[in-house]
Amino acid sequence: MGDIVVQKIVRPERVVSGPWLEVIASNLDYHRATFLWKCEGLSEAQLRQRPVQSSALTLLGLMRHLQGVERAWFQRTLAATTPQFFPYRTYVTGAGDEWYDESDPTPAGDVYEDYLKACEESRQVFARVTDDPARLVPNPEFGDTEVRFVLQHVIEEYARHVGHADLLREAIDGAIGE
Repeated sequence: MGDIVVQKIVRPERVVSGPWLEVIASNLDYHRATFLWKCEGLSEAQLRQRPVQSSALTLLGLMRHLQGVERAWFQRTLAATTPQFFPYRTYVTGAGDEWYDESDPTPAGDVYEDYLKACEESRQVFARVTDDPARLVPNPEFGDTEVRFVLQHVIEEYARHVGHADLLREAIDGAIGE
């Protein structure tokens, strides 16, 4: 099927004991793969589908959001560098927050490739900035935080959004799984 965006996803085995950073890195990769598993085998139209009438949330929108999570937390917060975000269409809410616009026309294949690139960039940053998990990093949202907190927060982001993805996927085509 040529219109399928995310092909077969094989989730990695998780490291469940051993050095803390290995466990965290393993769990991050597991959650990244789990999110993609929820998108596996869907067409662009399905990834853009809004199956919950009271929400504008889509799997493609979650993918755009998660590339931003990867770059903001790993590059901007942990590495103190300026990330190169893909120029997705955004809007500013009444509260002044900037959010991704679900009507962004970027092809799903490009969003998927950008997401994969963001994850790889994060893996490279992870290897460089986690030598001292107790190191404090400035964080405008939470105040100064330890590297450990940032890593845990990224896992928290994935846990929340994989749950959203699970519900969206089931609403799109009935597919279920852990």
